[in-house]
Amino acid sequence: MIAVFFKEINGFLSSLAAYITIGVFLLTTGLFLWIFPDSSILDYGYAGLQGLFDLAPYVFMFLIPAITMRSFAEERKEGTFELLATSPLSDWEILTGKFLACLLLVLFALIPTLIYYYSVYQLGVPEGNVDSGAVIGSYIGLFLLGGAFVSIGIFASSITKNQIIAFTVAVFLSFIAFSGFDSISQLLSLQSVDTFVTALGINEHYQSVSRGVLDTRDLVYFLSFMALFLVFTKTVLGGRKW
Repeated sequence: MIAVFFKEINGFLSSLAAYITIGVFLLTTGLFLWIFPDSSILDYGYAGLQGLFDLAPYVFMFLIPAITMRSFAEERKEGTFELLATSPLSDWEILTGKFLACLLLVLFALIPTLIYYYSVYQLGVPEGNVDSGAVIGSYIGLFLLGGAFVSIGIFASSITKNQIIAFTVAVFLSFIAFSGFDSISQLLSLQSVDTFVTALGINEHYQSVSRGVLDTRDLVYFLSFMALFLVFTKTVLGGRKW
């Protein structure tokens, strides 16, 4: 697993793909947070990072599939998975190594945004007038959300040799998992069970964690979600004749 982990990290860092995707994430969030008038903190006049945490999930829907699309699709296209599969590694070790490597890149994308928190902290009147508990909770929520999207992206990459198809499928599934259940719950025929349907979606639990209180139920949900898609991926890998 460790060998696969470092192989994936080296592969990402030796190409422009990781730097471009992370750069786009930082540029997009920075523009919305500081420049664009409808969402700028400077125009809003309130010391908070809610704009970042409202926008980041939708940027993640494209950022993370761009990172994960090569995980298995590239291996299959180039014929290198056969070598990996015949190594003394189990499917779970290969899968876990790739998952953790992609998750680390998500963390790399989040770390530079801490400068936004520092800036807001300094700009507050009085200085430090920012809800740090909610910010910490939101960062935890973003990291868990990133893990959920990574598990979806790796699954999408395992079902095709084409990276573009893997990217498209991952974006679609990520959107459905995050926002789809909220929309479904609004259907008239489901109003009686709208709370249950909404709770199936990621957004409900992400918003809960972002309030600054880490509920065990939310943590179990995210971990179960990741485990479910990793099991799906393991099933796909185990069912193929490479």
